[in-house]
Amino acid sequence: MMRIILLATVVSGIAVSVPKIAADNEKNNPSGQISQSRQRVLTPAASATVSYTSGRDVVLEADSRGHYVGTFKINGRKIDGLIDTGATAVAINRSSARKLGIWVTPGMFKYRISTANGSVRAARVKLRTVELRSIRVRDVEAYVLDDKSLGGMLVGMSFLNRLKSFQARDGKLILKR
Repeated sequence: MMRIILLATVVSGIAVSVPKIAADNEKNNPSGQISQSRQRVLTPAASATVSYTSGRDVVLEADSRGHYVGTFKINGRKIDGLIDTGATAVAINRSSARKLGIWVTPGMFKYRISTANGSVRAARVKLRTVELRSIRVRDVEAYVLDDKSLGGMLVGMSFLNRLKSFQARDGKLILKR
């Protein structure tokens, strides 16, 4: 039992940051190299989180590990995502991207991203819509990573910066559109 707890602690500690990617990466770095990026792995929540809408605000309650997980709609299809304020962009693993109707080709994996587990390649995509209850944001930058590099979806600043505000307090994350 102690090994399982230790493993869960290590995995959640390693796993929670998305590629730090400058929006002008293509202009400044035509080779697609991203040297100081981080990426986190989405692991299943230890307990379900509660989300509710208060007017135009969406409130997510932290799970037992202190993470904020919500059920998002990406291009109209549902997926659970971990909100990561330390992540520059939304990151989705390849399997989840396919389920969301996002198809990437091998040639699209031209961005090199450094993660806690080493350097990986990613494909840059534009999400038509990202929704969380009453909040809807259009044309959100995202990156698709191979399944072994990311377990699910992380919702980073390419979504959060498009909101009026977001604030974590008292075990709740309040998102305002």
